[in-house]
Amino acid sequence: MTTLNAPKIIRTFVYFLLGVIALFALYIYIALNWSYSTGERAGFLQKVSNKGWICKTWEGELSLVAMPGAAPEKFLFTVRDEAIAQKISAAAGKRVTLNYEQHKGLPSTCFGDTDYFVVGVTEIQ
Repeated sequence: MTTLNAPKIIRTFVYFLLGVIALFALYIYIALNWSYSTGERAGFLQKVSNKGWICKTWEGELSLVAMPGAAPEKFLFTVRDEAIAQKISAAAGKRVTLNYEQHKGLPSTCFGDTDYFVVGVTEIQ
């Protein structure tokens, strides 16, 4: 290998590395902004917490009561918007309806512990 080819090989490697990083960033952008499904769930808001060592996310738990006397099912969710997280925290212990989007394929828990991201909350009187 001559010294004239070494800068060309390094430049090719750098371009390849930048291309991989750009594709990964594009994948994350699409996964966060394209929802697999949308919907709403109603129940009693049991828990909301801001957790994580490095990536702090709002995580919550909604108790879904199907029939009186039956064991409640839990709906685990993540909140990305700080304003919505404050509304949900204020409604802790109350009956609410949560509007959510499901985002599949996120590469780490840095974006949230669940696939379900709450985008709206309505308190049920």
